[in-house]
Amino acid sequence: MAQERSKRMINTAGCIIIGDEVLGGKTVDTNSAWFAKYCFSLGINLKRIEVISDDEDEIIEATRRMSKNYDFVITSGGIGPTHDDITYQSIAKAFDLPLILHEETLEKMKKLSKPRPGQENFSWDEDTPARKAKMRMVELPYDKNLPDEIQVIFAAEDLWVPINVVNGNIHIFPGIPRLFEKMLTGLKPRLVPRLTDPEGKGVYRVLFSTPLPESEVAGYLTELAGKVKEKGINVGSYPRWGKSRNTVTLVGRDKEFMDSLIPEVEKNVKGRRVEVEGEDDDDGSDKDA
Repeated sequence: MAQERSKRMINTAGCIIIGDEVLGGKTVDTNSAWFAKYCFSLGINLKRIEVISDDEDEIIEATRRMSKNYDFVITSGGIGPTHDDITYQSIAKAFDLPLILHEETLEKMKKLSKPRPGQENFSWDEDTPARKAKMRMVELPYDKNLPDEIQVIFAAEDLWVPINVVNGNIHIFPGIPRLFEKMLTGLKPRLVPRLTDPEGKGVYRVLFSTPLPESEVAGYLTELAGKVKEKGINVGSYPRWGKSRNTVTLVGRDKEFMDSLIPEVEKNVKGRRVEVEGEDDDDGSDKDA
C-alpha cells in the first residue's frame, strides 16, 4: 500500500505543524501559510492544517489519520538533535517501522554541515554527546521492503537534510522556514506529473474590491454561488475590518468562464476587479461585517 500511495495522483493535502513552541506562542508558524500558497499554485486541495505538540501520541494519531485521508501530507518540525525532537521516532512507531541510520544522509551531513559556534573542535571520529546528537538526525523511519529513492529524497544539492517519506505519502520536513520552503520548491518536479492538473497551472483566483458591506452583497453572492457551483467555482466574501473596501473572490479552474463573469460581478457589487487586495483603499472608514 505504501508504494501505491507514493505513485497515486495528488488531489488533496494535509499539513501537520509540530512544536510546543508554536502552541506556546514563542514561535509564529509561517510554514503552513507558505504551504497553503504552494498547494494553491499547484491546484492541490489543501484540506486541513493542524498544529500539534511534541507528543508521541499526538504525532502518531495525526499522521495515521492524515495518511489515510489525504493524498499528500507534510509534517514540519521536530527533527533536530535535542531530546524534544521526536518526529522521526514517533512517525516510525505510527507505521511500525524501525529507525535506521541512513548512510547517504550521514555522508551528506558530514560533507555539507558546518560547525556551529562552540563546536569548532567537533570530530566525527570521537564518540561525544555532540556526535550522538547529530546522529539522531540521520536515523530515519525506513521500510526495507521499499526502494530507497521513494523514501529519502534530497531536494537540493547543497542541503543534506532529506525529505523522509513514510507510508508513501507522509513527507517529513524541518521546521526552519528557509529550509522548509527550499525543500518544498525542490520537491515540485516530482509532484507535477502526479497532479490532477498535469500541467501544474493551479487554481485561478479573481479578486474584486467593493465599497459595499457584506450585508448589501450577500443576496447576489448567494445567487451567484448557486449558478457557478456546477462549474467547480467557489464564491467568497471577506470583510476587511477598518478598511474602506471589502473583497469578493471567485476561485476555480475554468479561467475562461470566470473571466466572462467579471463585468457582471463588478456591476452587482458596485466595485472593480483588482490584482492585489487593498490596492485601491482610500480613507480607511469601517465597513460592517
